[in-house]
Amino acid sequence: MLFTINRKKTRQIKVGEVKIGGMAPIAVQSMTNTFTQDIASTVSQIRRLEEAGCEIIRVAVPDEEAAKAIKAIKEKISIPIIADIHFDFRLAIASAKAGADGLRINPGNIGSVKKVKAVVECAKDLNIPIRIGVNSGSLEKDILKKYNGASAEAMVESAVRHIELLKSLDFHQIKVSIKASDVHRTVEAYRLLSSKTNLPLHVGVTEAGTLFPGIVKSSLGIGMLLAEGIGDTIRVSLSRDPAEEVRTGFEILKALNIRRRGPEIISCPTCGRCKIPLFDIVERVDKALLTSTLDIKIAIMGCIVNGPGEAKEADIGIAGGDGKGILFKKGRVVKKIPEEKLVEVLLEEIQKG
Repeated sequence: MLFTINRKKTRQIKVGEVKIGGMAPIAVQSMTNTFTQDIASTVSQIRRLEEAGCEIIRVAVPDEEAAKAIKAIKEKISIPIIADIHFDFRLAIASAKAGADGLRINPGNIGSVKKVKAVVECAKDLNIPIRIGVNSGSLEKDILKKYNGASAEAMVESAVRHIELLKSLDFHQIKVSIKASDVHRTVEAYRLLSSKTNLPLHVGVTEAGTLFPGIVKSSLGIGMLLAEGIGDTIRVSLSRDPAEEVRTGFEILKALNIRRRGPEIISCPTCGRCKIPLFDIVERVDKALLTSTLDIKIAIMGCIVNGPGEAKEADIGIAGGDGKGILFKKGRVVKKIPEEKLVEVLLEEIQKG
């Protein structure tokens, strides 16, 4: 049974065919790290991300060539594509006209109201949404001076300023992100922003770092907010293969029992009683099921005596001993297996359903 959170109901928008906000499923996003101008490499990476479960993809648009590439990229992928724009409003317009399903801009660095208005009018004509992306490192000078730095309150004031600007231009297909590189400030900012608007929120901790620090920061920041009912779409930011971002995003949702995609593997941390190469076994099973969408809980335990009982909530599992192991389902032993066959038999039984 999925955990029921008291999720805030926000205004719903659509990015392509993906609904964001309201009570739509929390969508998992990522961003390519290829040169967008390199269409073949970008398409190849997006297809891998699609296999990993990515539901919306963002690409950097640093120049006109990248903006034009969106048309060819979109023809070869099946998920919505968002153009990420900084500084040059003309690139936002070019990206939208090339077929982008949404725009991500920081109005604070786009320039004058006239330039922002030009982007908004284009988005309105093409019926695509805009994400207002506020980062702690790119706040307006007057706001930084007012708050003596990039505090959570400063970030929220910047976001609200941009929201009001877009609404004054009669544009309402808006979602907002408000990220810092530290967990406390990010969480504080989102909490405050959520109390001030019913717009859908894109949640994440920016520049979270390399694999392990990034996963920890993102899991804490995103996890706390989701558990409080804040957040309509998420992106885990890692200095890593973006497929790891998607996987981590779904693992966060899975850990909170908000959404489930793919198997959940539980395994013991091992101790002096373990007599099988448990780490290797877990890695082989994990790799074999990397793109699986089966909703199943799998246990891999290092002790025949205690394993089945400790993992009795698992749908299926294996436990190893000295040269042999057992297959069990819901804590009940099904059969004994030679150690070298443990992974093979487990995967076969999983596929049987």
